[in-house]
Amino acid sequence: MSRTHGGPSARRAGALLSALLLSGTVLAGCSTESDPEAGATTPSGTSSTAASPSPSTTDGGAGEPSPEPSEEPSGTGKSGDPDQEPSGEASDEPSDDASGDASEDDDRDTGDDDAKDDDATDDDAAEAGEDEELPAYVAFGENSDRVADVQQRLRDLGYHITAVDGAYGGETQQALWALQKAGGLYRDGVVGPQTQSALDRGVVPGPQSSSGKVLEIDIARQLVLAVEDGRVVRTINAASGNGERFEAKGRTYTASTPRGDFRVYNQIDGMHSSTLELGDMWRPKYFNGAIAVHGSGSVPPFPASHGCVRVSNAAMNWIWDTWDAPPGTRVLVY
Repeated sequence: MSRTHGGPSARRAGALLSALLLSGTVLAGCSTESDPEAGATTPSGTSSTAASPSPSTTDGGAGEPSPEPSEEPSGTGKSGDPDQEPSGEASDEPSDDASGDASEDDDRDTGDDDAKDDDATDDDAAEAGEDEELPAYVAFGENSDRVADVQQRLRDLGYHITAVDGAYGGETQQALWALQKAGGLYRDGVVGPQTQSALDRGVVPGPQSSSGKVLEIDIARQLVLAVEDGRVVRTINAASGNGERFEAKGRTYTASTPRGDFRVYNQIDGMHSSTLELGDMWRPKYFNGAIAVHGSGSVPPFPASHGCVRVSNAAMNWIWDTWDAPPGTRVLVY
């Protein structure tokens, strides 16, 4: 009786109990498959909320995920907390604005650094310019205190220098040529050891005359001397006849400057063109026929004229305006 009463009910109860036990086993299995340390990935199309960082490839590896969270903060997170979940939606926080401000600050900082770099470069260039050594020799074109020293010394010795300005130009070159001629040195206008020695020793030419105001012309050394009572007051670079033959208006001449004792007999206060069509002469003072002392824009350190005696225009102005050599002034050519 009891077997008949309990048979079907017992079977149904046993089946229900078995079903419940099987259901519990299946649920426990789901949690095992989703274990994050097992390396499982999130299904495609779903935003990841896992705390583990993305695999790093910066070290050149095969892209294996890191078993531990990085110690460095993520580039997308706001903090260094490795458990922080990234937001799937746009943030309302002013992170972008802050980033922009930081970028602007970086730009401003970069500009300041560039300005500082420019200033440093300018300072370095200035220091380099100050520390730059001058050439061993003083030569044409230099601007310096030592040029001014040379000019002052030349002026003290009576060579034709009107300005002590530290600029080595044509006037300084003319005076140095005159000094080198007086000292029997090579005529290059460069202040090397020998020329410096001539300056230091005070080399000046000696006059031939002993009295009165005399304009002396030294053909051998190509110099003009303004002499007063046997004292040379001014030494000027000059260029006389070069000794060559030339033709003018159908006739042949020799470019020579005759030696002798003469006097100024005529003068022209201004530019005058040669009657033989040989060029212009600045404020000439004639002392022997068509031969005169006159100013010129070309006065090399060697004989170069057709017979006249060339000096610089500035030197000729000094002869006219300062020293004065009126008609009757003695001109001694030797």
